[in-house]
Amino acid sequence: MTVTTMQETHPTETCLKVSQVLGRIGDKWSLLIVTRLGEGSLRFGQLLRSIDDISQRMLTRTLRGLERDGLVRRTVIATLPPRVEYELTDLGRSLQAPVTVLSNWAAENVSTIDAARASYDAGSAGSQGR
Repeated sequence: MTVTTMQETHPTETCLKVSQVLGRIGDKWSLLIVTRLGEGSLRFGQLLRSIDDISQRMLTRTLRGLERDGLVRRTVIATLPPRVEYELTDLGRSLQAPVTVLSNWAAENVSTIDAARASYDAGSAGSQGR
């Protein structure tokens, strides 16, 4: 078995892999889950209650994807009934700093973005046929 580094891979393949990673970590739910788990391990129900508008199904799917990518660890605790806790792995914790920077940027610029959207929407209302 050979190990391929990013330098040995074709640029198109590298771009595709990077795009897949960005797709995982850049989606709305993953960012919120990483942020919540950055505060410490949580049970499924605690996560579900702490994230507005996420469905149980979407939380399950997103957690599985984050676990598959090595960002989240799922631990089953042998109690009656069994408890399941989720926590960030070392790799997941390394994502906290960029997520925090991105979240801070969004919070600082949300009113400017809202104004730009309103201006664009007002200007493009008459140009729908173009």
